Amino acid sequence: MELLSRHDASLEGKTAVLLGSEGPVGLALQCLMEKAGMAVLKCQPGNTSLHKQLLEADAVVVLEGSASLLHPHHLKPGAVLISCSLNQSECFAGVGGVAVSSGDEVARLSAAFRMQNAVQSVSLWAERQRYQPWRLRPLKLQPLSPVPSDILISRAQSPKPIGRLAQEIGLLEEELEPYGRTKAKVQLSILDRLQDTPNGKYVIVAGITPTPLGEGKSTVTIGLVQALSAHLGLNAFACLRQPSQGPTFGVKGGAAGGGYAQVIPMEEFNLHLTGDIHAITAANNLLAAAVDARILHEASQSDMALYRRLVPSVNGVRRFAPIQLDRLQRLGITHTDPAALTPEEVNRFVRLDIDPDRVTWQRVVDTNDRFLRRITVGQAATEKGHARQAQFDIAVSSEIMAILALADDLTDMRRRLGRMVVGSSRTGTPVTADDLGVTGALAVLMKDAIKPTLMQTLEGTPVFVHAGPFANIAHGNSSVIADKLALKLVGEEGYVVTEAGFGADIGMEKFFNIKCRASGLRPSVCVLVATVRALKMHGGGPNVSAGVPLPKEYTQENLELVASGCSNLKKQIEIAHLFGVPVVVALNVFKTDSQAELDLVCSIAKDSGAAAAVPCHHWSLGGRGSVELANAVKAASHQENNFRFLYDLQMPIVEKIRTIAQKVYGAQDIELSPEAQHKINYYSQQGYGSLPICMAKTHLSLSHMPDKKGVPTGFILPIRDVRASIGAGFIYPLVGTMSTMPGLPTRPCFYDIDLDPVTQEIQGLF
Repeated sequence: MELLSRHDASLEGKTAVLLGSEGPVGLALQCLMEKAGMAVLKCQPGNTSLHKQLLEADAVVVLEGSASLLHPHHLKPGAVLISCSLNQSECFAGVGGVAVSSGDEVARLSAAFRMQNAVQSVSLWAERQRYQPWRLRPLKLQPLSPVPSDILISRAQSPKPIGRLAQEIGLLEEELEPYGRTKAKVQLSILDRLQDTPNGKYVIVAGITPTPLGEGKSTVTIGLVQALSAHLGLNAFACLRQPSQGPTFGVKGGAAGGGYAQVIPMEEFNLHLTGDIHAITAANNLLAAAVDARILHEASQSDMALYRRLVPSVNGVRRFAPIQLDRLQRLGITHTDPAALTPEEVNRFVRLDIDPDRVTWQRVVDTNDRFLRRITVGQAATEKGHARQAQFDIAVSSEIMAILALADDLTDMRRRLGRMVVGSSRTGTPVTADDLGVTGALAVLMKDAIKPTLMQTLEGTPVFVHAGPFANIAHGNSSVIADKLALKLVGEEGYVVTEAGFGADIGMEKFFNIKCRASGLRPSVCVLVATVRALKMHGGGPNVSAGVPLPKEYTQENLELVASGCSNLKKQIEIAHLFGVPVVVALNVFKTDSQAELDLVCSIAKDSGAAAAVPCHHWSLGGRGSVELANAVKAASHQENNFRFLYDLQMPIVEKIRTIAQKVYGAQDIELSPEAQHKINYYSQQGYGSLPICMAKTHLSLSHMPDKKGVPTGFILPIRDVRASIGAGFIYPLVGTMSTMPGLPTRPCFYDIDLDPVTQEIQGLF
């Protein structure tokens, strides 16, 4: 076709003869010629009408065989002859009036086109690898009044197919792993594809010291991204933690937001999701089983018996597993041949000598079960008297959950899993998952859990749900990986909104000092969530409890209580300013709040240094009710940002604890128990002194005393114990008594939860 166009600018109305076999090349050429407006005749060399057809043809293409069978007088003057066979144009050389293209010329041109096609294919591939502009089509909301239950609102909205949402936000088909129609895992390779794309704005949502009812940080987070994307037309991603099923069936309920600011389908969000917590449970309990099994086997076997079982003979040959070679290297043993180890080296290799009384690794289950807080394991006769006291924790308190939330990639996660300390030997040496040889197996169990889950809000904007560490004994934030992926996907002018657990003194402080250190990311804005209800409690209002009607102080206007309680709001703004980040106060509005109360809170917040303070109505209106907040966040994100950490990692552990206690909580000083001081000395000697601090304290007060509301001062913060999550990468001091296994209340949420066997719809979930 290229050669024909070179000989004649217009092919429209011309006649062509294709001489030879009707193979795929002939059929393709016929289609192209007819598409160009040519009349095409197909002939074989022995055809009786061939001479006449050739004389009428404007172009003759010899598909196969020799062009020398043709004579010059067979072609009309001005005709074009193209031979696809090599060296078949000699008989026409010098013949006037016939334009000839030989097989050699066709071959060279074909090669050139193939190279051009290869370049175009690579260019198209490279184009697909670049950042793709969003083509988000929000879902329409029609809010009702009064606002229906969360689950009715969720079911009234039809979510987009997850593949369509992924396409709208620039994900490639191969980067998605669907789990049904409404959720999907995403590949971490997105980070490689978009490595040159600038990050978007990074927004952290924290709160004032909450009531036991919660103040709606998740709802504010969802309402804000709905406003940014669906109403302001900006790229916005929410990054949320996955909720534990313990509170879901216990007393708190789910964590999908509420009202018209939810993640949907909310049942899937709150129940199982894509199985990440189950993977964590399996990995955690495999490690726990490995600990007890190793104690048993070491106690019942000689060095050589252990050695023969740990390094078995396969087809007559003994070989160390790669993870065993790593252990040998840590022990300073250079041999790689199992037969070369001395008896002393064999002893060091096979004996972890775990002290049963110093085992710190516990089993977990994702259910609130108070009777597992203290148990005895190893009571069967087959365990040969190796019973010991142990406990179960709730699954989300596992160090593996914290590792999932802080890891950068699979390699980093595996490295962190291997560093996890499960206990100590009788000589005080830390014993790790690497020492037990179980690290690779843990990584296998976690290989899918490391991928964030993509879902959507009620207005069809994207959400990453990933990880769910406790905010008391861990850092209480969603994953670093989810945040990094979202920051690339939104682009330079987009927004990623993530939530920190509990109040700013806990979740936000850990977000800045732990998560931001691990990720290298820097926040643009802090959104501080407050409610009139919580401020009244801090101003001296009566206690509130879940499931109990609110006292009249919370349902009637009381400006005095609100003004007094704003001391806590001022303190939380001050805490955020310690890190040099602009603060926007989001006042989560309830129907019992008066306009005078709302105006008072906003005025005090601005006077206390907040860049803005706005009432938010997302619960009743969806994103439209948070447009003012979205505009305030947008404006604050362009303000000067002097982000800084609260302390230097090289400070002694005691001084880092004291800095948090005094500057964040407002304590006069700290008091270390003898056990806490001993642990600090031990961790410092082991080389863990440069890790950040993750304070484990009540979320119901700035102090260690849950009943002390407002802004307590002059107190001494007691540190009763200090523990370490070496794999996750932090030291966590225990302030007061801290339970890692919640219990069920008298009337748990499960009383109201049921399944319709006909429709298979879940009933009574919130």
